[in-house]
Amino acid sequence: MKILYGVVGEGMGHAMRSRVVLEHLVAQGHEVTIMVSGRAKDFLASRFEDVKAIHGFHLVMEENRVRKGKTLWSNVLSGLAGVPQNIGAYFELIRDFKPDMVISDFESWTYFYGQTHRLPILSIDNMQIISRCTLPREVVEVDEGAFRVAKAFVRSKLPYCTAYYVTTFFRPPIRKPDTFLFPPILRPEILAAKKLARRGDHLLVYQTQEGNDGLAKTLAATGLECRIYGMRRGIKEEQVEGNLRYRPFSEGGFIEDLATSKAVIAGGGFTLMGEAVFLHKPMLAVPIERQFEQILNAKYLEVEGFGAYAPTLDDPRAIHQFLERVPSCEEKLSHYAQADNRQILGAVDEFLDRVAAGVA
Repeated sequence: MKILYGVVGEGMGHAMRSRVVLEHLVAQGHEVTIMVSGRAKDFLASRFEDVKAIHGFHLVMEENRVRKGKTLWSNVLSGLAGVPQNIGAYFELIRDFKPDMVISDFESWTYFYGQTHRLPILSIDNMQIISRCTLPREVVEVDEGAFRVAKAFVRSKLPYCTAYYVTTFFRPPIRKPDTFLFPPILRPEILAAKKLARRGDHLLVYQTQEGNDGLAKTLAATGLECRIYGMRRGIKEEQVEGNLRYRPFSEGGFIEDLATSKAVIAGGGFTLMGEAVFLHKPMLAVPIERQFEQILNAKYLEVEGFGAYAPTLDDPRAIHQFLERVPSCEEKLSHYAQADNRQILGAVDEFLDRVAAGVA
C-alpha cells in the first residue's frame, strides 16, 4: 500500500514516535513517502529514503514561555517563504506518488492532501487528547485560558479524520467518536533499556535553558549527584562541579542515565515523560508557561501519582518536596505496565486492512 505520512517538526517527540511507526510500515512492505518540517527532517532522512521537507508551524520561546506575538509573526513571515515550497511538494505528490491513504502526526499539509483527494486519514499523536477527551477540572483550572486556546487549535488542526489514535500514559474519558487511546509509542532503545533499569542514586536533569544559576545552586544543595543535560549545550565533554555533572548530549549516555536514575527533573514534553513512566522513574515536570499540552502532561503526572508538577523551579522547595515524594511515586509506578508497542502497531495494521478492503 502507498502511504503518505506527515510529521510536524515542532520538537523531536513527534519524529521519534513516527520513526517507530514508519519502521513498522516499511518492514511490512508498504511504500511510504514522508513529509516533515523543521529539524525532524534530518532525523528521519537519516533513517528513511523518501523524506521531503516542508514548512511547518514553530514556537518562539523566551524564558520558558511561549511568546505569542513573536510566534505569530515568525510563522507568518516564514510561512510566506514556505508556501511555494509546500505547493511544489504538493503537486509533486499528485504527479508521482498517488497514495492510498494518509497518516498524520499533527501535520497539516498531508492532512489537506488526504481531504482534497478523499483518502482515509489516520491521526496518530498525543495532542488530540485535549479536544477529544473530557479533562478533569483540577487539570483545566491550572490555566483555563491556555486550555481554551489549545482546545480550539487542536480541534481545528485535523478535523474529520477517519480515526484518531491518541498516545497517552493517562486515560481520561473519551468524548468523541472514532477516538482510541494507546500507551506511549516507545523507541527501541527505550524498550531495550528496561533490562538496565534500576534505582540509582543520581538525578537526571534535562533543562534546555543555558545558565540558570539559581537551579544549579538548588541542585547542588540536594547533595545528590545530578547528571545534567542541556544547560551547557556547547560542551564536548563532561564538566564536573561538586555533585553536578554537566554532560554533552549522547543518546546512549542519556538513556543509560535515565534508566539508572533515582528520579528525573525535566520539562513537560510528552516523549521523555512517557519514557520515564515506562521505566518507573518519578519525574518532576516543569512545563513551558502557557503551553497547555505540557501543563496537561505535567499535571496528569501528578494526578496519577507518578511524579510532581511545578510551574517553575525558582522556589527551591519544589525540588525538595518532590524528593520527599519519590518513594510514594515509585510505589504508584510499580503498578504501571506496558510491554512494548504491539497494541498500537497492531491497530495500525488493522486500519490498513480496512483501507485495503475499502471499508475504512
